[in-house]
Amino acid sequence: MIVAFSVAPSGGSSTDSVHDAVAAAVRVVRESGLPNRTSSMFTEIEGEWDEVMEVVRRATEAVGAYGSRVSLVLKADIRPGHVGELDGKVERLEAAIARQEA
Repeated sequence: MIVAFSVAPSGGSSTDSVHDAVAAAVRVVRESGLPNRTSSMFTEIEGEWDEVMEVVRRATEAVGAYGSRVSLVLKADIRPGHVGELDGKVERLEAAIARQEA
């Protein structure tokens, strides 16, 4: 499965940095060893249900240290039996774009 998620603190001081909180979450994801990618809006992680959700939980907890509340947005692509889709989906999209441009 692939999960795209965004997590951010709220309820902290006006001087608190959201970047530091997000960096703590991304560090948890990267240290997990699961395939992942971070963009300006979301972090994507690929793996089995339990392992992915455990990483999301720990990333959310890491952000929780930066405020009294945490906002979590999560989208999942659950496709049993498929691996390597974090890159595979993008590769198929780029191939389709190239065919249409030809």
